[in-house]
Amino acid sequence: MTGRRSVETPIDDTFSKYLTDKGKGDVGEQGAYRTDAERELRRFHRWCFGQTADPANASPLESWAGVVDGDTVRFEDLDTTVFSDYARYLSTSGYAAGTVLTYYAHIASWCGWSHAQGYIPRHYARESDAEDPLPENDGRRPGDQQSWEPIHRDLITQFVDRRVSEAFDALGAIDVPQAEHGDPESEIWQTKQRARFDAYQRCREQALVYVVAYTGLRGSEFLSAPKEDREGRNGIRWRDVSFADSSVTVFRKGREWKEASLPDPVITPLRRYAEVLDVPKSWPVFTTLHRPSLASHVTEGLAECGLDDDAIERIRGAVPDLVVAAEHDLTAPKPLTTEGARSIMDRLWNHESLVERRDELDLTLDGNYLELHGGRRGVGEVLVRQFGYAATARYLDNSEEQVREAYQHIEAAERADMATEAFSQTDQRVNDR
Repeated sequence: MTGRRSVETPIDDTFSKYLTDKGKGDVGEQGAYRTDAERELRRFHRWCFGQTADPANASPLESWAGVVDGDTVRFEDLDTTVFSDYARYLSTSGYAAGTVLTYYAHIASWCGWSHAQGYIPRHYARESDAEDPLPENDGRRPGDQQSWEPIHRDLITQFVDRRVSEAFDALGAIDVPQAEHGDPESEIWQTKQRARFDAYQRCREQALVYVVAYTGLRGSEFLSAPKEDREGRNGIRWRDVSFADSSVTVFRKGREWKEASLPDPVITPLRRYAEVLDVPKSWPVFTTLHRPSLASHVTEGLAECGLDDDAIERIRGAVPDLVVAAEHDLTAPKPLTTEGARSIMDRLWNHESLVERRDELDLTLDGNYLELHGGRRGVGEVLVRQFGYAATARYLDNSEEQVREAYQHIEAAERADMATEAFSQTDQRVNDR
């Protein structure tokens, strides 16, 4: 008879239990960690049956037949060799080294949990033979490697500043006769509205860059995070921003609403962004500009206002959809997602003119673009050096222990300076004898 915690237990019978434990109970079941872990467990389960063809990353291990011949994978089918083969599969699937380590870490965590729960006799996934095929681990946590340096922050902020200035120059150069204001048939008025939308886009980019560069907020705290589909993870709204107090109310990682600081460099870009398009306080600070989404949103919104198809087509043909939504007081469009923000940062950092400037400076970067978390780490780097670990932990909404671990290189450098000074003084006293 199969025991409750036996090697005869099908491995997929334990997935939900593991995910609940790691997701901190049922309330956390939709968190980003749980979503990623579940995806990797399902990938591992498919692989055990010989199903190795991921659409984007087909493994060259074409002869792989799977762990079992039947339709059930049990814990008794697992051993160190299985995890070694899986590590080799991930390593040869075309993923970056950090991604391989991250994916394997999810499976290893589940394996360790299964060992602790009594399903298997050893933690197979972390035995040396199992880990041999994995790429080199440089000691830094996958996904936490990038940190914006001052030169990165200066380059990207100067770039978006210039684009905003150019957009407002173009907007100001269009003079609409008083008689044509608001006339959808006026070509010059239409041109003005398109220029206004262009200015909005540039201001959105600028505000995003400054928030990432100076606030230290997590992307999921101020943008929509679909993987963390719970209350609060839907992006900040304009009503959450207080220019008077230089603060914004965000839903923190600990599932609490807290005030976060908006340093002075962030205030001006945010104010300009708020003013270029007068939108309700209920709107997201960072809206999506995905054309199909906006088109559907505006079409449905205008129809609900009682307009017929011809009127809707006439209005939408005159000005951009986002401007239409603002001018007609429609409900809030969808917020920008963390994935959308990453795409923006990628596009900005790899813009032709910025690439040229980077080449002139022979600038290097961990990664292909300035990442959201790299901005947060850059903020932490500055604060630790200026104010220490405790103050930085409070600012970043982290524990002091986490901050010390993340920025241990700073403390190591300080200890090295201390040792250098001590040896210098000791050697000097010896020489003076």
